[in-house]
Amino acid sequence: MLDAAKGRGTWPRTDYSGVHAGPMNRNEITEHFVVARLAKGLSRQELADAIGRPVVWTTSALLGQHPIPAELGKVLVEMLGLDESAVPVLAAPPMRGGLPTAVPTDPTIYRFYEALQVYGGAIKELIHERFGDGIMSAINFSVDLRKESHPSGDRVVVTFDGKFLPYQWVSANE
Repeated sequence: MLDAAKGRGTWPRTDYSGVHAGPMNRNEITEHFVVARLAKGLSRQELADAIGRPVVWTTSALLGQHPIPAELGKVLVEMLGLDESAVPVLAAPPMRGGLPTAVPTDPTIYRFYEALQVYGGAIKELIHERFGDGIMSAINFSVDLRKESHPSGDRVVVTFDGKFLPYQWVSANE
């Protein structure tokens, strides 16, 4: 049962979760997804394939960063053996981009923060030089991650693919 005013659904306790019973918010549902995925031995790629979405998008959505359309949410809930009352909560627009601290403390996330501290200014300047005055969209956007073999050790290759959005002065009176 969904309590729309609070964005919470009723989710009965499941044997493998150890998480409390009763209404659950998006963060609690995310915890259930993590536990259920591990309990069932499913990879993130298997979940992505089941709903026909890229693995990075699917993983981000399951971590609460994207709304999951109801028809896709139903597939995931069924695969993981979770209660259907989670589907409308998963479909609701989430609070995106929040980190628990101003500077991330998780080592992997911190490396991205560090890389942008070191190379962010250069990337910005090169975008302006090659595209003009504007920004890369994080809305009309995709990201890909792949593993590349290298003699000195495997490489993590991350590609950000965002639409260029030029700054434009538009008067409200025009």
